[in-house]
Amino acid sequence: MKNTEINGQYSRIEKSTKFKGDIVSEADFRIDGALEGTIKTSGKVIIGKGGKLNGSLECETADIEGMINGSLKVNTILFLKSTSNIEGDVVVGKLIVESGAIFNASCSMKSQEENQIKPLSKFSKPHEKTA
Repeated sequence: MKNTEINGQYSRIEKSTKFKGDIVSEADFRIDGALEGTIKTSGKVIIGKGGKLNGSLECETADIEGMINGSLKVNTILFLKSTSNIEGDVVVGKLIVESGAIFNASCSMKSQEENQIKPLSKFSKPHEKTA
């Protein structure tokens, strides 16, 4: 997890916690409680077995064991464990689904080209070569 390099821990919403609002961060998160709102991070998000998200999630990678109702945008890998339950719209780089996972969502995958840096051409417009 990205945040472990900074302080040895990651941000966490505990099992007995209900949170309503938006989170924007560069830290990694683990959600074992309930979140109603939006979470946007450049790190990794783990939604534990008892975790619930009603809203949207945008992150680099995600491991899901709990429930999500809303939209997900995961830049690299979305890993759905057997206890996960997903409903909504999903955009991913790669999708891994364990047997038993519930996935009732519209899903689109980003192409390899979208994830790579495109080389810049010296000429931005077509041009004619002359001798």
